[in-house]
Amino acid sequence: MHSHTLLVMAAILMCIVTMVLAVMWHFNRRIPGLGSWGLAYLSGFALCGLLLAHGRLHEAVFVAAVQTLTFLVAYLNLASARAYAGRPPLPRRYVAGALTGVVALSLYFTIGQAHPGARFAVSSLAAGSLFLLSGRALATGSIAHYPARYLFALASGAHGVFLLLRPLLFSPGSAGLFDATNMLTISQFVVLESIVALMLMAFCILMLANEHSAAKLRRLAERDPLTDVFNRRSFLNLFDKALSQGARSARSVAVLLVDLDRFKSINDSVGHKGGDEALRHFVRTAVATLRNEDVIGRFGGEEFAILLAGSGLHDALATAERLRAAIEANPLQLGGATMVLTVSIGVASSCRHDDADAMLDRADKAMYAAKHKGRNRVETLDQESGLRLPQHAALPQAGR
Repeated sequence: MHSHTLLVMAAILMCIVTMVLAVMWHFNRRIPGLGSWGLAYLSGFALCGLLLAHGRLHEAVFVAAVQTLTFLVAYLNLASARAYAGRPPLPRRYVAGALTGVVALSLYFTIGQAHPGARFAVSSLAAGSLFLLSGRALATGSIAHYPARYLFALASGAHGVFLLLRPLLFSPGSAGLFDATNMLTISQFVVLESIVALMLMAFCILMLANEHSAAKLRRLAERDPLTDVFNRRSFLNLFDKALSQGARSARSVAVLLVDLDRFKSINDSVGHKGGDEALRHFVRTAVATLRNEDVIGRFGGEEFAILLAGSGLHDALATAERLRAAIEANPLQLGGATMVLTVSIGVASSCRHDDADAMLDRADKAMYAAKHKGRNRVETLDQESGLRLPQHAALPQAGR
């Protein structure tokens, strides 16, 4: 196939992908990186048009424009991959410096010392490195859970390697990439490889958008929308799995039931928005206090459950007391006022042939015992040999 025809085909495909990504971005603006990917393919479309228009521009202007657009295609792809992976953007001064260096070297090898091969190598080195970094940025998480990420990483990385090796495989000729009749002298395979790689990446981007939407729906189904912890159903599923794994590995499992004290008075004094903020404040403090592997779920209202896999009763009591103290020591700042929150916690540890319902029932009774004994304390109905933590004493208060 003629190189001119390949460029026309590439331009058409780039235009189609750009329009598809633009429509997707318009309706899914919360998908990270989608807008930048659309700009990357728009730059690719402009690059194809510029290559087709070669001979109508001054050589220096043409080279600077081609190098700028080539850099933008690769850089915007990297920026999108980093955004999708949740990584911060690269400092703009570094990006601007790299682009300036590429354009300056290309102009030097065009005007100062004409050397098409060196100019070709500069472009290949810059673009190839950026595509490799794009693949590296998105190769995160389990491949079983995120296959689209790894497929994109493979396509982007393979294209990056090809670009880095391109100067060694192909010679641009004495007139650069174009001869006197304005036709590409570089191998048509180079153009074809770019088309295939970019179309494969476009397919992967559509898969990534679908992955993000599916993950969002799954998160909405599993999480409490106010506090972003697991909802009751999801927590109970995780609880059952932890008990099964604990039974197989002879590891204890503990559960805490936590209730915010006098929560109705909080709503009455500062309104439901203040109550919502109190719930979020509790979750933030709990996350900062607990281990990464501990699981928090909201059971409804002001009641939360915390799953402690691998913890016996003594460790669970220590964790509960640490959490109780952290909540009391970190008051809620709300509208210029300081509000001290306290919690009552019931603790239950797994016994032989225990199930989730039985443990939650014991933890619930222990939590109500903590309420009846004055709130702001930890209680358990379970027994375990060894040292028992002293319970925190609080002034008796009526009501829940």
